[in-house]
Amino acid sequence: MNSNEATIRQEMADQCRWLTANGFNQGTSGNISVRLGFDQMLITPSGLNYAQLQPEMMVRMAIDGDEAKWDGSFRPSTEVPFHRAILKARPEINSVVHTHSMFATILSIGHHEIPACHYLIATLGGPIRCAPYARFGTHELSRLAVESLEDRSACLLGNHGAIALGKTLQQAINNAVQLETLAKQYYSAKTLGPVRLLTDLEVLDVKQAIEELKYGE
Repeated sequence: MNSNEATIRQEMADQCRWLTANGFNQGTSGNISVRLGFDQMLITPSGLNYAQLQPEMMVRMAIDGDEAKWDGSFRPSTEVPFHRAILKARPEINSVVHTHSMFATILSIGHHEIPACHYLIATLGGPIRCAPYARFGTHELSRLAVESLEDRSACLLGNHGAIALGKTLQQAINNAVQLETLAKQYYSAKTLGPVRLLTDLEVLDVKQAIEELKYGE
């Protein structure tokens, strides 16, 4: 194991504990993957409490090829299919974070999308889609997730939770936080009555300003 891999493993363990401590995941729910080199990835193990994860528990496996082959003492997350599918479909992305955060999951249960209720939705690419329900760990869920993430850095999974992407693990975590914040804001605002949504042109204007300012990089 080289120093880069060791650093990534430590960061994954630290972020797993942070997600649990801050209520984004409960018990063994959720998972993280990080691209490793050209064709490998590290992913969190299956069935272990996030609060207990250590760097050596992360599982190394190929992004493409046989899903039944991996390096490590633990089985990889059951959500390996969509982690691999996303990393294959989105070469500019290096990390995938899946959570069961409260408000994103509440909206996913009703198959609600998050519309352009706040200008910061532009940091995730625009209104957040909700993928139709498919059972966890299936290739059907992978297909639906990839479709819902087109031109986006986050999506909801029907009756399930949320996915956030990033060029780095920290960026993916930041996007997961942004997604949950938007979900909470939208849910809460809807309880007060009608919500004034931003127009497509207003969202585009924010996107252009973000690009010019290199916001979030």
